[in-house]
Parts: sequence; structure tokens; C-alpha cells
Amino acid sequence: MAENHYDTLQIAATASQSEIKQAYRRLAKRFHPDSNPAEASHEQITQINAAYEVLGDPHRRQFYDRQLRVGQASDWGETAAERQHERYQRTAEAQRRYRQRQTGRDSDEQLQQWLSQVYQPVNRMLNQILKPLRGQIDDLAADPFDDELLEDFQQYLDDCRYSLQQAQRLFRSMPNPSSVAGVAAHLYYCLNQVNDGIDELERFVSSYDEHYLHTGQELFRIATGLRREAQAALREIA
Repeated sequence: MAENHYDTLQIAATASQSEIKQAYRRLAKRFHPDSNPAEASHEQITQINAAYEVLGDPHRRQFYDRQLRVGQASDWGETAAERQHERYQRTAEAQRRYRQRQTGRDSDEQLQQWLSQVYQPVNRMLNQILKPLRGQIDDLAADPFDDELLEDFQQYLDDCRYSLQQAQRLFRSMPNPSSVAGVAAHLYYCLNQVNDGIDELERFVSSYDEHYLHTGQELFRIATGLRREAQAALREIA
């Protein structure tokens, strides 16, 4: 029986994040029923996933390490409902801060500045993230366990993560005029869905669990709908 998450992943406590990811992928592939029926183990996969949920996140790992040092490490499993509740709380708080920053009337100059410096580039980046997913998955479908195909898919996700970070930075760079509050809200939720979708797709690359792939696709589908709603809301204003 593994004493802690490091034992579960068969790595040292000093392992780098890259080594943690490699160990996780190796063990997930070894015990996954589709890739290795002879050694498939649901219990083992569950323990491996739980370990990676903590060690794969540098912030959670740091806190876990502190708990280990004082002998108080405990189960770090976090339900999807809890994560969703936290996201809703962050969303509500962000929207509240935006409303507080909105005072007075927005001039045409402010509106045009927001459209050119925030909305348009963010919209283009979202398109660059969302549109290629179908083709990427079609390529991966040839052999989901092929390391080269997975590396190509991971590169796509890395590019998505970079574009998302740029889009988020631009979105936060200035308050949106009140006249386009609806447009900004759709974009905000769209960015959140994209972020969660990338997280799920990256879990698939590491675990080979198609549940994450399907969840990631669904989150991207929702994000695509939100992007279209933002475009429609903007057309109504114009």
C-alpha cells in the first residue's frame, strides 16, 4: 500500500513537474484497460489519478508537501461539484469588481478603444483555440495511444494555453463600457469554459481516459456557443 502520492507514482519527493507527468502517463498507460488489459486495475488507476490531481498542480503539491512534513497529509480529492462552486464564486466576484469600476457614461471613444484593444483580439484568439479542435481529435483518433500523436495533441493544447493566457490578459487590461456589459459577460464565461476545457483535454493526454476527452470537447462546444452569443449581442448594439 502506497504511503503517499509520491509512492503511488513511484517517484521521489524531489521529482520535477515534468518527471511527475511522465510517471503519471507511464502508470496510467500501464494500468488502463484499453492499453494493457493484462494489468488493468481500477483501484490502481483511481489511486494514480488522485495522486496526480495533487502533485500535477504545483500549488496543491506545495501545500501537500508542507502537510507531509508535519504528518498531516490527508485526502485531497475534490469533487467536480466543489470545483464548479468555486468557479461560480470567482465569476461572481469578478463581475462585482467590474461593476464597481463602471462609473458614469461611456463615450464613443471608450467603446471603440475597448472593441479594438480587447474584444477583437480576444475574439480572434478564441477562434484560433476553438476551431482546430475537431481536426486535432480526428488526427488523434487514428491511434489515441500513439506517443507521437499525443505529443502533437499536447503541442496544440500548449498553444491553446498560451493563446488563452494572452486573451485573459487582454480581457483584464481595461474595464468594459457598460453598453457592452452583455458582450463582455459572454466573453468572460467563454474564457472560463475554454480554460476548463483545456484542463480536461490535458488530463486525457496524461491518463488516456476518454471521459476527459469528451468533457473537454463539450466545454469547447459550450465556449463556442458563448462566443457566438457575444457576437450576436454586439450586433444588436451596433
